[in-house]
Amino acid sequence: MSTGWHPLEVARIEHLTAEAVALSLHVPPQLAGTFAHRPGQHVVVRHRSPAGELRRSYSICPPPGATGALRLVLKPVTPGGFGEHARTELAEGDVLDISPPAGEFGLAEVPGAHHVLIAGGSGITPLAPMAAAALRGDPDCRVSLVHSVRTAADALLADELALLKDEFVQRFDVLHVLSRETGGSELCTGRLDAAKLRRLLELLDTRPGAQFALCGPPGLLATAREALAGTPPEDVRTELFAAEPRPEPEPAEHRGGRITTTLAGRTSSTTMQPQDHVVLDAVLRHRPEVPYSCRDGVCGSCRAKVLAGEVALGPQHALDADDLAGGYTLACRARPRTPELALDFDA
Repeated sequence: MSTGWHPLEVARIEHLTAEAVALSLHVPPQLAGTFAHRPGQHVVVRHRSPAGELRRSYSICPPPGATGALRLVLKPVTPGGFGEHARTELAEGDVLDISPPAGEFGLAEVPGAHHVLIAGGSGITPLAPMAAAALRGDPDCRVSLVHSVRTAADALLADELALLKDEFVQRFDVLHVLSRETGGSELCTGRLDAAKLRRLLELLDTRPGAQFALCGPPGLLATAREALAGTPPEDVRTELFAAEPRPEPEPAEHRGGRITTTLAGRTSSTTMQPQDHVVLDAVLRHRPEVPYSCRDGVCGSCRAKVLAGEVALGPQHALDADDLAGGYTLACRARPRTPELALDFDA
């Protein structure tokens, strides 16, 4: 896994809606390989202010026809957060610290498949480039997109999706479901529940064998899973756009225990202190370059393999069954269960 930070200049700022902005970042030729990416991947932005350091992960969302562009689409999430800073204070020519692309979210590699994409709010940002790549890369596939948003004005990337629809009019369908205003039909008006989603999938002629990709907040994903009950798990890929409220962390079981960390080929050790709740708290003191972003077990940036010892892993959404069986954990959600623990962030 590539690690480290690279200062990239903001080349362009576009105001997409009243709240959302798109940042296009200049990638110098010598970093073209470092920032090569595939649809569905994300980068982490590191922002330093007098209030401290803030990290946020954002999907790479190039405009149609510009698959190599490093463009991020941001909406404010919390007052004083990076999204608000980008909308109100960031200027072209400013420099941001950016991590290399990461993430495993993507469409199934099934030639000629019907890809059904279900997005909630800003969850459209990884799905839009995934749709464009599938349509351009597989002339036999179909793509259907259901996007749940509050109002038509909140529908991120709607103009770009309309252009994609014009280009692939026979193979691409887009439905916007508006929860707070009247949509084009009864089916596209009001909250998207499981019954409504099932009817929309019938309208889109979704048949067994369709490949699903879901991205949005927890409620949207729960609704989609209910509507897709009975669908083979291997046909459904998900990415959580925002975590549930973070529970009060439990105390670490082995305060004072030693944690050995391998990162970027270098191994070092630290110990759990009384104020540390999770492994990441301890590791950051000694290795501030360790990758992390959300701290909510969502982005997967702090994924590491447990080489020795054991951890108790709290609620998380980034690791699948294969990751867990392979001995991987998330430093932001892991607590030591043994006095000695060894983690490899390079694995």
